[in-house]
Amino acid sequence: VQLQASGGGLVQAGGSRRLSCAASGRTFGIDFMGWFRQAPGKEREFVAAITSTGGNTYYADSVKGRFTISRDNAKTTVSLQMSSLKPEDTAVYYCARRSPSYSGIYRITGYDYWGQGTLVTVSS
Repeated sequence: VQLQASGGGLVQAGGSRRLSCAASGRTFGIDFMGWFRQAPGKEREFVAAITSTGGNTYYADSVKGRFTISRDNAKTTVSLQMSSLKPEDTAVYYCARRSPSYSGIYRITGYDYWGQGTLVTVSS
C-alpha cells in the first residue's frame, strides 16, 4: 500500500482547502481510511476517518462541521474538504490506512500505512 497526500498550501483564515490522498493497493476498496495532522511542536492527532464504503464518517470535535471526508473507490482516493479554516488548523496533514487488526478509529498506532504528509498553513 502506498499513499500520496497532496493539496496543502497557504490559505487565509476563513478559507477552504481540499486535500487528496491517492492510494495504491489491491485492498483499497475494503480499507478504512483516516486523516491525521501534526501541528508544530504538538503530537499527531486524529482528524477524520471513513469506512470502506463511505457510509460512515468520523470527526474530531475540533473539525466537526467544518471538514468533510470522502472517498472515491473507483479512483482509489480519499479527500478531506476543509472549510472555515482557522490558524489552529495549521499542520502537516497525513492520510493513513487502518490496520486490519485494529477495530477502533482514533488511535494513531492502529494505522499501518501513512502518506508523506502535506502542509496546510492558515494565516490570520
